[in-house]
Amino acid sequence: MHALSLFRYSPWHLLLSLCLFCLLLTSPLRAESNQKFMITAANPLAAAAGQDMLARGGSAVDAAIATQMVLTLVEPQSSGIGGGAFMLFFDRETKRLETYDGRETAPAAVQETHFLKADGTKKKFYDAVVGGGSVGVPGVVAMMAKAHQDHGILQWKDLFEPAIKLAEEGFLISPRLHYLVDRDKYLNTKAAAAAYFYNMDGTAKPAGERLKNPSLAATLKQIANGGPDVFYRGDIAKSIVDAVRSDNGNPGLLTLNDLANYEAVKREPVCALYRSHQICGMGPPTSGGITLLQALRILENWNMPTITPGSSAAIDLIAQASALAFADRGKYLADGDFVDVPIESLLGESYTANRAKLVKPGESPLPFKAGVPLEKQGSLGLDNAIELPSTSHFSILDSFGNAVSMTTSVENVFGSRLMTGGFILNNQLTDFSFSPTTEDGPIANRIEPNKRPRSSMSPTMVFDKDGNLHMVIGSPGGSRIIGYVLKTIIASLDWNMDMQSAIDMPHFINRNGTLDLEAETSLVALKPAMEAMGYEVKVRSLNSGLHGIQITDDGLEGGADPRREGVVLTD
Repeated sequence: MHALSLFRYSPWHLLLSLCLFCLLLTSPLRAESNQKFMITAANPLAAAAGQDMLARGGSAVDAAIATQMVLTLVEPQSSGIGGGAFMLFFDRETKRLETYDGRETAPAAVQETHFLKADGTKKKFYDAVVGGGSVGVPGVVAMMAKAHQDHGILQWKDLFEPAIKLAEEGFLISPRLHYLVDRDKYLNTKAAAAAYFYNMDGTAKPAGERLKNPSLAATLKQIANGGPDVFYRGDIAKSIVDAVRSDNGNPGLLTLNDLANYEAVKREPVCALYRSHQICGMGPPTSGGITLLQALRILENWNMPTITPGSSAAIDLIAQASALAFADRGKYLADGDFVDVPIESLLGESYTANRAKLVKPGESPLPFKAGVPLEKQGSLGLDNAIELPSTSHFSILDSFGNAVSMTTSVENVFGSRLMTGGFILNNQLTDFSFSPTTEDGPIANRIEPNKRPRSSMSPTMVFDKDGNLHMVIGSPGGSRIIGYVLKTIIASLDWNMDMQSAIDMPHFINRNGTLDLEAETSLVALKPAMEAMGYEVKVRSLNSGLHGIQITDDGLEGGADPRREGVVLTD
């Protein structure tokens, strides 16, 4: 099966799908090989590293690697080589969309009761997060090496130069990094992190202070010179295992074999038509692609372009479509290597049309129950995993027309709070359900040996009706990522907003429960109207990190989320 899979079942849609399929194989991008390149990322120093590689003639993958390595240094609260990631790569020459899975895996020795106390009750979230018990095998390095082998142009070792230089010479602590260090309750309980982020008196190092990380520089030099095997089989692997297993209070189970056996995986993307556009994302183990596409498919039953952006009517429809998709997400979505995820059924025209019939405009029927996408669907319990936002996203278009959409994460802010080799270790295992079963049956996203926890990361690409690459988009934000990307796609495709305006538009999120409205925006005034419809409304900060690129007839449009520190850079 070609990497661009289409889910439509009426004869008309099948014909349109085939046409789009052919166009994606044969149509050139509007921009030729000498087009402008562009990168947009959550930190200026990381974006500059990617821009440097693009200016040297590197590919989008080359730029992605340089960007990620700098993010490891300057945005340690969000991502890094101690975490995992998902990447979409569009190859202009072959006209293929490929997806790379660098999600962490659970240790081989783990049991389904890993997050239960001796009495059978669930651990408190932060009791499970902080320390080695939450650390999965990091996947970023392996994933990026695999993508570089396929699509890199510049030498692997050259891609580490900006991060090594910054780690040795130091970078200025940003206000956001200082704020997150200062308010964290657990980071200073781990010796390596406390020594790096805090002064001798226990206060957080101030914004504007130059912070050097010679340990990370040494780690990156080893990986640059020795390749990914150094990370998974050498001294770095030993230091990871030692940090995880020797942690006081919450030791983990990782072994050297767990790291040595890790493999990044190329998977088929999930794609579907939304009106005349082809939307493509990442499949399991992330729920992001399927849940996003399902919400869009449900919304096709309404004429969204005629509905006022940011109105109570628009928020109501999008909230209900999102809630329906999240109801199915909680029951069916998990690592497809371990459970049978009914992707085609969940995105099928008949199923999504029937789900859309449950929407009641102007009257909230939430919460929705999960549907039954297959006639013979086994009993499954609803997932109760807590997924908090600490992630980063960047979008890249190189001068050859290749594109990368990559979302990368350590899960919680500063992950497990453990540091080794100058980088933070993830806490991604807490993205599994803490309970393995409910009275309705086993939970699809329960923890199992070597399994990848479900994610909400939603790196996405959009193709126009002629098969041209139109948009590269994604965001951090925990399980709210899906809603952030959903809103931005609708703002662009249905409401004709430019990339920056679509990102700037106030957020409204519903995950089959409370309706979140973004604080300090025009949406706050809609709280009474939404409550009158029956919604439970919460006004709160919604700290997305949307970074996108849109290819238009007039050239490239970039957008960086003003809610973070990101920038758009071009040649």
